[in-house]
Amino acid sequence: MRRRRTLPPRVLALTLGLAGVTLAARAATPPPPPPGPGDQMFAEYFRTETARLTRDPLAGIDSAAAWRARVPAARAELQEMLGLLPFPERTPLHATVTGRLEHPEFTVEKLHFQSLPGLYVTANFYLPRARGDRRLPAILYVCGHAVVKEGGVSFGNKAGYQHHGAWFARHGYACLLIDTIQLGELEGVHHGTHRLGLHAWNARGYTPAGVEAWNGIRALDYLQSRPEVDPERLGMTGRSGGGAYTWYTAALDERVRAAVPVAGITDLHNHVVDGVIKGHCDCMFTLNSARWDFAAVAALVAPRPLLIANTDKDPIFPLDGVQRLHRAVAGVYRLLGAADRLGLLITEGPHKDTQDLQVPAFRWFNRFLKGEDPPIRVAAEKLFAPRDLRVFPVGGHPADERTTKIHDSFVPLAAPALPADAAAWARQRDAWRDALRTRVFAGWPAAAEAGAPDLRPTGRREAAGRVETSWEFTSQGVIRLPLRGYSRGQPGTAPRLLLQALDEAAWAAGGLTPELAAAVDRGELEVLQLAPRGIGPTAPTAPAAEQNQLRRRHPLLGQTLEGMRVWDIRRAAEALRAAPAFAGKPLALAGVRDQAVNALYASLHVDGLAGVELEAPPASHLRGPDYLHVLRFLDVPQAVALAAERQPVRLRGANPDDWSWPARTAAQLGWPADRLR
Repeated sequence: MRRRRTLPPRVLALTLGLAGVTLAARAATPPPPPPGPGDQMFAEYFRTETARLTRDPLAGIDSAAAWRARVPAARAELQEMLGLLPFPERTPLHATVTGRLEHPEFTVEKLHFQSLPGLYVTANFYLPRARGDRRLPAILYVCGHAVVKEGGVSFGNKAGYQHHGAWFARHGYACLLIDTIQLGELEGVHHGTHRLGLHAWNARGYTPAGVEAWNGIRALDYLQSRPEVDPERLGMTGRSGGGAYTWYTAALDERVRAAVPVAGITDLHNHVVDGVIKGHCDCMFTLNSARWDFAAVAALVAPRPLLIANTDKDPIFPLDGVQRLHRAVAGVYRLLGAADRLGLLITEGPHKDTQDLQVPAFRWFNRFLKGEDPPIRVAAEKLFAPRDLRVFPVGGHPADERTTKIHDSFVPLAAPALPADAAAWARQRDAWRDALRTRVFAGWPAAAEAGAPDLRPTGRREAAGRVETSWEFTSQGVIRLPLRGYSRGQPGTAPRLLLQALDEAAWAAGGLTPELAAAVDRGELEVLQLAPRGIGPTAPTAPAAEQNQLRRRHPLLGQTLEGMRVWDIRRAAEALRAAPAFAGKPLALAGVRDQAVNALYASLHVDGLAGVELEAPPASHLRGPDYLHVLRFLDVPQAVALAAERQPVRLRGANPDDWSWPARTAAQLGWPADRLR
């Protein structure tokens, strides 16, 4: 999500050209390298996977009854993907008004409430003066990304969007504007995976979209507590990030009786294939383990009145994707006999808060919350200095606030107890295996889709009595990966096989450790080294920042890059076992550093392994590979225990204190001593 306004690229380039700078800059900047095999592979992979997920947005939904039957499960899936399943406890809001501003037509209360203990939400509440004793329709306005600061002090993005609150109040609505955790008065984080490298958020099952949706739900609680508000006439709107939070909150909470999300959604194709994800921070996205297109979120608002609003030149919410999404959602509204409650508003302009978008939004709420359509008589304007809208005194933040670090605690992490006996272990083991299959690695292809691995030799050379071979196999669709083999003689003649997953440094270094080289030279072992996708020959050539955006695309497809590398290791094992040269040979898995953890999890999906060897594995997903939601169920030490029940696990370069959980489990259950070393 963009945090500051800039000139569109074409306008900026024209301006620089007129200044005589563009040509010199172009001459000094080398052209980007041509796409490599890895770039092409990932591009085609994203196209094919996205097409598969978006092919039929209403598959199996052919009637209003079928849709209504689907809604409860769909809402639960959305909750989970937002880190909200189950919903947190609705603890007391402790709403506190800290000040009041006066205007001839309305008042503004400056207030805060706690959506969870210590999770403070700062807000401004606009109330028209001429309301008599009647209860008013109310609008929850959720703000987009607006930087409103002075001297390092944030006044909250509610100050940047204050004109909306004033306009609603001047037209007979109560309106609550709430700050987001990023760019609010208590500044949290939205950019964890976008630019801060916090990919462990995926493993936690955390997205800031979940916090913003929860804050929206609790803001509705607050509105319904106010005597001035009609609790049955609540609307919700916001633009950009606020548009996204409108989608998620309205999809989960039917108290939103009418919604106008503005520039807050487009489809999966735009984000993944066209790459507009680069323009968005993490608050826009679920952890898409159910593998939805965005129309599935939007459709959960049906049959309530919904106006989808966007401009025609918005580079981060492109028009073609918005139109595709609208067509899919329109199908649901037609099924429900509510086509007149869905609207599509497209105005001319860029990604900008314009009055052309605002006026139809007001008319929509008037139509469905008031049952009228009067002229909109005044323009939206900012009437207060941003400092005057601040809720907390400067330097007066509450000591118990968790808002700035809520990403560390919003989604509870699993804290597995040691199993008391074999029966308790069996129950826990089966639950973990089910969670890995249905929650963590749900984005893996089905067996019928995977096809044959098609292992083929691609090269061979002999050096110092050792045979070095190269191979390729198909892991998934267009993902074809390399194996590098070392044997004493003809491949397949050694009595044992070791499949070793390498990271970029180990693959580039090449060769074998002295211990493995000695075993190969004695003819005891054949080693096949795997470079999982995005490593070695399939590594992207793009700059690091661009590669990070490629990595961020994966959760939108219901997976992570590291989770798909687990699949690659599993498929490499299948390829070796299916090849005549290697069939029937005892096979062990190994890996280094993060790829050691990936090999560990792959071992849970390959039966009959001779062993698992892990070199310097990180002891937690907080520091190691990220898989969707995994820390809600187990961490790396528990995965070691799962593997050690099946075959021997050997840890090298590891601190024994980090692995006390599996060691104590093995001792408690009386497993053989060689199961964990």
